[in-house]
Amino acid sequence: MIGFIRFADNLSAWFGKAFAWLIVLMAVGTGYEVFVRYVLNNPTAWALDVSFIMYGTLFMMGGAYTLSRGGHVRGDFLYRLWQPKNQAKIDFVLYIIFFFPGVTALILSGWKYASRSWGYGEVSVNSPAGIPIYQFKTVMVAAGILLFIQGLAQLCRCIIAMRTNRWIEAEEDVFETEDLMMRAVNQAEKGHTP
Repeated sequence: MIGFIRFADNLSAWFGKAFAWLIVLMAVGTGYEVFVRYVLNNPTAWALDVSFIMYGTLFMMGGAYTLSRGGHVRGDFLYRLWQPKNQAKIDFVLYIIFFFPGVTALILSGWKYASRSWGYGEVSVNSPAGIPIYQFKTVMVAAGILLFIQGLAQLCRCIIAMRTNRWIEAEEDVFETEDLMMRAVNQAEKGHTP
């Protein structure tokens, strides 16, 4: 099970980090739009739709990565006080009852919408530029599949936690600047201690 957990975590991390580069493209596209709109007085017809598509893609494709790192919002005012094995029991049941039916519905309905959209080459009705959006509807299916795989890994984490009363954490790969600075300060203090 640990091998599958690491596989799913790495897969989710790879897709999450790859699609995170859309932030750079969005910034460049928005900067370009601001320049041509306010300096050249020649706005584009496509900038708003493209930024929506990129942001939506970033949001959808980052979901599995966020799940693998425990980054989704949860109301845990009681949950955090419980033993890991009790947390795992609750998580396991909630994954089965809510998560997997929801993700399965996302995959199936996304497949239906994407296949129809590809069939007639759907374009945005909100854009005078006629930006194609069928590829964006395919992102729903891809994101759902990644979430499903990561959800199976989360079930494996629950099973291990129920047996050992210890959570298998994801490998840390991204650190907040403040955390890095605090670690450096702590290491410096340890080095100067007599």
